[in-house]
Amino acid sequence: MTEQHLATATAPRIRPLVHAVHAPGRPQPRRPVRHPHPTGVTGVVRRPRAACAPAPSSTDRRDLAARFAHRLVEVLTGVRPVGQLQRHTTLLGYQQLTALVRTGPLRPRGRAPRMRLGRVYDSAPAPDALEVCVRVEFGPRHHMVAFRLEQHHRTAQWQCTAVEAH
Repeated sequence: MTEQHLATATAPRIRPLVHAVHAPGRPQPRRPVRHPHPTGVTGVVRRPRAACAPAPSSTDRRDLAARFAHRLVEVLTGVRPVGQLQRHTTLLGYQQLTALVRTGPLRPRGRAPRMRLGRVYDSAPAPDALEVCVRVEFGPRHHMVAFRLEQHHRTAQWQCTAVEAH
């Protein structure tokens, strides 16, 4: 390049890393504008997630109780590993569950007859809680398993908070 061309070339503009806050002659930085959810004609705030998820009915809760009871009994009898229920239990519930697996009140001794789940009894002491009891039969032997499910206040996921087996 020639000397004349180098003299007329503009140097790249270097921007400072830190800007003075509200410096005179400098535009103010843009911030995102947060608008509240639009309200309907009646003035009720929209809740799109609530509209997608139907309110749990008593049959939904019975199905949930029966499915969890079946999985829980499979863990307590050694058919299913205990880690599979870890994300569906609270810390205290998981500690109780692992203690029951270690002591093994529902572990079959010797050649075990086939396990059969009896009727699942459930009650809802609160809208976000279920207390469940199920009878487990091993041939002539019978056991009872009781557990409590509570709905997490942020995620609305049902979690086991307490387990007992006799």
